[in-house]
Amino acid sequence: MEVIDKVVISIKKKENCEDLPLPEYMSSGSAGMDLYADVDGEITLEPGRIKLISAGIYISLPQGYEAQIRPRSGLAIKHGIGIVNSPGTIDADYRGLINIIMINFGSNSYAIKRGVRIAQMVINKVTQAELQVVSELDKTIRNAGGFGHTGV
Repeated sequence: MEVIDKVVISIKKKENCEDLPLPEYMSSGSAGMDLYADVDGEITLEPGRIKLISAGIYISLPQGYEAQIRPRSGLAIKHGIGIVNSPGTIDADYRGLINIIMINFGSNSYAIKRGVRIAQMVINKVTQAELQVVSELDKTIRNAGGFGHTGV
């Protein structure tokens, strides 16, 4: 993947997280950086349960950028592990601890161990919209056709 644009992001590790790797791209074509679990030993995520798991980092995004937190496909297909608010959004003005709202959609308990990869973080440019109130919207072929309108 050709890198078109790079942005510098300041990062700080949470106290007692020196042993955890920094987020990293696992291949030259990766869109997302892997995030690591900041748990004491391990935490069990039971089927149907939700837990907030720290990634052990704080970041400072430049204005005009966001970080999206997304599930890891391997955890999803092998264990049914996902993220409740997927994708989660970290705004440019947020400076708090990055936490992942994980859920076990599977039928077996899953052990989240310290330092395992739990999510991906994708950095995106953001556009803020200016809303303009109008009396009518432009017409399209689809127009007001809703869910299932195209037959797919």
